[in-house]
Amino acid sequence: METFVWIIHTLAALSVIGLVLIQHGKGADMGAAFGSGSAGSLFGSTGASNFLSKTTGVLAAIFFISSLGLTYLSSHRQSGGVMQSAPVTTEKKVDSAATIAPAAPTVTPAPGAPATTAPTTVEPTTTDSKAKDIPK
Repeated sequence: METFVWIIHTLAALSVIGLVLIQHGKGADMGAAFGSGSAGSLFGSTGASNFLSKTTGVLAAIFFISSLGLTYLSSHRQSGGVMQSAPVTTEKKVDSAATIAPAAPTVTPAPGAPATTAPTTVEPTTTDSKAKDIPK
């Protein structure tokens, strides 16, 4: 259904654009568009102004109705708001100063290679980082 309304909406929009570009101001008539006065008989004795203006009005009404239809369809498509469809995370926030660094991996030397010691890690202190900035 929504695809059908989109097609009608697009066709109505393109038709309104085309008809508005074809029409002339009040001073111009159909003969000015085609270069002679005999072309005015194409749309009858009254000329094209009544036909084009009525067609433009009908297509504009179709455009507005399809706009309202698309708005209605899009508002009923969602089951909730933006925040209701957001994923829920349950991670706890941990203070970075209070975390303990992971232990250093143990290195097993290959057979025949000299033994080396694993690098030591320094545990972070729990002092406030702003305390270092205060002059004493």
